[in-house]
Parts: sequence; C-alpha cells; structure tokens
Amino acid sequence: MKFGGTSVGKPERMHQIAGLVTKETEPTIVVLSALAGTTNALVEIGDLIAKGDRTTAKQAIEKLEKHYQNFVSELVKSEASIAKANAVIAEHFEFLNIILRISFSEALSKDILAQGELLSTKLFSIYLEDQGIDHMLLPALEFMTIDHYDEPQIGSIKVKLSQLLKTHSDKKIFITQGYICRNARGEVDNLKRGGSDYSASLIAAAINASVCEIWTDIDGMHNNDPRIVKKTMPVEQMSFDEAAELAYFGAKILHPASIWPAQQYNIPVKLLNTMQPEAKGTTITELAGSVGVKAVAAKDNITAIRIKSSRMLLAYGFLRKIFEVFEKYRTPIDMVTTSEVAVSLTIDNVTSLKEIIKELEPFGTVEIDSNQIIISVVGNQISETSDMVKKLFGSIMNIPVRMVSYGGSPHNISLLVPAEYKTQILQQLNKGMFGLE
Repeated sequence: MKFGGTSVGKPERMHQIAGLVTKETEPTIVVLSALAGTTNALVEIGDLIAKGDRTTAKQAIEKLEKHYQNFVSELVKSEASIAKANAVIAEHFEFLNIILRISFSEALSKDILAQGELLSTKLFSIYLEDQGIDHMLLPALEFMTIDHYDEPQIGSIKVKLSQLLKTHSDKKIFITQGYICRNARGEVDNLKRGGSDYSASLIAAAINASVCEIWTDIDGMHNNDPRIVKKTMPVEQMSFDEAAELAYFGAKILHPASIWPAQQYNIPVKLLNTMQPEAKGTTITELAGSVGVKAVAAKDNITAIRIKSSRMLLAYGFLRKIFEVFEKYRTPIDMVTTSEVAVSLTIDNVTSLKEIIKELEPFGTVEIDSNQIIISVVGNQISETSDMVKKLFGSIMNIPVRMVSYGGSPHNISLLVPAEYKTQILQQLNKGMFGLE
C-alpha cells in the first residue's frame, strides 16, 4: 500500500491511513511519500544553499520545521509521543542546519531530499505506536538500491528485503520510505520524481505481493484530466500496456516507470482514493477488460525537432546516425515521423538541446518548435477499432496538428499540437470520444 504526499499531508489523513492499514488481513508493507509540499521545500533549500544564499535557506528551513511542529501537535496526543515526535523533528532539522555550514555537493543535495520520506515514516510510526498498533519500521536505505545507470537492482532488492522480513516474521505491518534508495557508491540517492510509486511497484515485485495499491487523492485513472475537463469518469479496468502508455504520455496519477516491475511479475496494481476508500478506483492487470478508447492524456513541455535533407534522407544509415546523436546525450525520443525529405521527432528533455542541434546540423536544416504538447488517445486495440480515426479527427478538425503517430502501438494514437490548444483539445476529445461535456 503506497500513500502519496496529499494522502499523508495532514494529521487526520495519517489517522485515516492507519485505519485503512489495520483493516488488512494479509501482512502489509506500507510505503509513504513525504508530506505534501515537503519535497518542493527541500529542493528550494538545496538550490539556495548551492547558490550560497544561506540566510534565505535558513529561513526556509525554519519555516518547514515550524510546519512539522504544528503537524505533530495534531498527530499525537500523549505527552510521551509528542516528545518522541519532536525529538525526530529536531534530529532531522539539526542535520539541515549543519548542511548550511558545510560546502555543498550533489551527494549532499540527495541527502537533503531524503529527509521528507524519513520524517513522514518516522512520524507515522510514532502515531501507530501511540495507538498501540504493532508494526515495524523498515529503512528503505537498507534494501532499495540502484546501479551505475540509476536502474533499480530488483534481484538485490528481493534478497535484502526478504532477509529483513524474515527477521521480523512476527510482524504484520511494515512501514517504509518511498523514493529514497542507495546508489552504486552506497550514497543516499533517489528514484527521481514520482519515485514512491516506483518504490511500491519494486517492493511488490520483490516480495511477489498479492496486489500493489497506489493510494492518492483521486478515485483511479480517469478518462481525461479532471483538472482541465469538467466531466470525467474513472476507468475501472485497464491492461499494463494501456496504463504504461497513459503514465508515459502525461497521466499524473501514476509514475511512468512504476508499471514495469509489477507487469514483469504479473502483480495487479490498484489505483485508489484515500479520501473515498469505498470508491472502486482502477485495477491494472494483464487483461484490458474491453476493446476501444479508455482515456486521453496530455504530456507537456515537448520540443519538436525537424531535420530536412533532400540529399541524405534516403541514404542507408541516415536514421541510425540521427538516433545515435540522441543516444550520445541520453535524451529519449517520444514520437517520430518521416517523409521523403524530412524526419521529425519530439523530446521532453532539453538539457542537451544545443549540443544535439550542433551535431544534427551536418545532416541538413534543423528546425525547432518548442512549447508543444503530445495528446495521447489510449485504449485496447484502438488501431483496429472501426471508425476510431474518423471519430478522433472529426473531434478536432479546428486544431492544428503538427505530427501524428499511429500504428507504433496497437494501444495508442499520439498527436503533437501547440501547447495553447491543450484545454480546447482535451475538452473536444472528451465530447467526441466519450460523449461527455
């Protein structure tokens, strides 16, 4: 059971989680994110220290510490538990204050970011103890590891975690941190943004769990973005492939990497709502449940690159040379289309864009379109669904489409459009594809 930042963001939510966890009949591992807003605050503190602005960093640390002290005053009631919780807060914020006085490094920034999950799990553990709920706190840093390429080592995780669980076989409830891990050098590191979902899926795979539950503040994966479109509906069942496409192409409820460990070990994933535990949510398994369009997602901050070359495009090895440039700079490509004289592709990571353009220029004219979005229409076997394409393009005839990717996956049709059309296209697709206004 993984609970995200908003699910643990208020003391009453932690109380609620304890109720959900204790209802379980099977032994349960509970994975917690940092309290809502904490990771952003820690990123800001790290940035300020890196810039040498220690005065503002100190103020940000004090503000965050005050937030945690207020949190504890409502989380636990007994004097002994309040004292324990305040001692935990004092210990972690003393660490942040010590960092103010030493030279900053990349490794230190990872240590700063880890404080959020360490705090949320320790405070939740103190609350469970206060309520007389037997449990065990499992430090993620003792079993969650990544290699030199920042890839999780599932074999190693499996061995270490199994040993820890065996040592405490008398316990039914285990609490651990999402997001944080150790890297190949043994330093504190993390699974990047949204990594708590990833942690949960990796843990579920490592212990061959009966189910991996991701608890958030929305009742499952919706057919469209509920923050932009008024009428949306949860999708009750979808396949791993459909969920992976939606997560990769912008559905915020699930971290893109978090599907594959569960899929690899065929462990059902459930997306559930902490605020409405009775809601069905979404179940993700090998089976799609039905054929046809399930959902629409939008991926922001996309840059399109077009290489025009009448001379070289049809030459043997031309595309390979282009892709090698992106491989060199470890920049993934989302969409690709080709014509007789040009190849267009999209990226969402522009860190090395200048270098990439420079290396592409010998191949032809390079044109860049930034501020684009990818709209993905996802469903089971949609490329074989009759009238699908007619319905899709009939819904968006007034919107300029820059690129179309169709046929690369049987579950996905992707469109590249300028970002200013995001709200309009999502609303029109909601009406045209799902009949919802």
